[in-house]
Amino acid sequence: MSSPSLAGRDDGPAIPILFQYGFRFFFLFSGVAAVGLLAAWLGVLVTGEWPEHAAGASAWHAHEMLFGMVVAAVAGFLLTAVPSWTGTKAVSGAPLMALAALWMAGRVAVFPWTGMPEAVAAVIDIAFLPGLGIALARPLVKAGKWRNSAFLILIGLLTAANLLIHLDWLEMLDGGADAGFALGLGIILMMVTVIGGRILPAFTRNGLGKAGLGVRSWPMVERPTLVLTLALIPATMVAPESAITGLIALAAAVAHAVRLAGWQGWKAWRSPILWILHVGYLWVPVALTLRGLHALAGLPAASGTHAMTVGAFATLILAVMSRASLGHTGRPLTVSRATVAAYVLLTVAAVGRTASPVLPVDWVWAALQWSGYAWVTAFALYLVAYAPVLLSPRADGRPG
Repeated sequence: MSSPSLAGRDDGPAIPILFQYGFRFFFLFSGVAAVGLLAAWLGVLVTGEWPEHAAGASAWHAHEMLFGMVVAAVAGFLLTAVPSWTGTKAVSGAPLMALAALWMAGRVAVFPWTGMPEAVAAVIDIAFLPGLGIALARPLVKAGKWRNSAFLILIGLLTAANLLIHLDWLEMLDGGADAGFALGLGIILMMVTVIGGRILPAFTRNGLGKAGLGVRSWPMVERPTLVLTLALIPATMVAPESAITGLIALAAAVAHAVRLAGWQGWKAWRSPILWILHVGYLWVPVALTLRGLHALAGLPAASGTHAMTVGAFATLILAVMSRASLGHTGRPLTVSRATVAAYVLLTVAAVGRTASPVLPVDWVWAALQWSGYAWVTAFALYLVAYAPVLLSPRADGRPG
């Protein structure tokens, strides 16, 4: 009999459960990063303490939420989806441990109190995404899945975004951080657009049974949505304040809203594991509208940014991680009350953080604090509910 921390595979030696499939490590540590990094940021806000040698506190916070937490969730998703798309063996064992080590090394390297020289920290931090791309390239290319191979391009662009930020921090490229964050957020939005267009209608249709027969994706909407979302990336990088960028953002918001309406999420209100997906995607047109209003009417940029990051990205990450963790460990697709509470708390956090830039001055600090507490509690509940799932063998006895 294998030990609790190890599980045998039919084709090789025992592999620790955490490294049998990509979602196990990266979904767990995306949650750990969500709690730890945000708690650290709240500590900085409360104490005002920040190392003099480090990059700006806000820049570090934005970088780590994007290239720490979000990228970990993306890695977990792709390392799990690609074997399904290609019919190939999942990355596991030593190669997966190496990827995990690269991601963790990046978090340590850029942590401001580590004191690592920026050039060294940059090399360590940037290495993870190319490593992920290499791990995914072989099965995608071998299986001839050229449509899905577009994710390799997106990973390459995310790497470029991270490089731009580090070059700015090294004082080698003035304005690189702004361009890098714009590119990084745009690429994650493209991933949300592509992946959301695949899974939301499919999951909703399957979950609703006969009631889901009307769920549809309209070809006449899909292409404009993708094109407008893609066009927004260079527009935001080059001229974020321009009227043209604002109009592109508003047009993209309408396209995403029409797209979402076709998926008929209101029918899923009885199923938390479904409605949270629609709530997460609803934040996309909200965020794009706020971004458009920033360029056209001077609305604070932070509202649109946090509607996208806390609202859309984090909510969809929590939704997909909680669903996939159950499905890929052979468990019923039924979430606990703690998970539903996490969904609600994260929505509260998104509303509070999005609204904070436009609130009266006396309310801003309270909104920042309480939205932060709601975020930390939401992901702490996720960890309590899903760490045992991710660290345990599949319920059906199958490997993986």
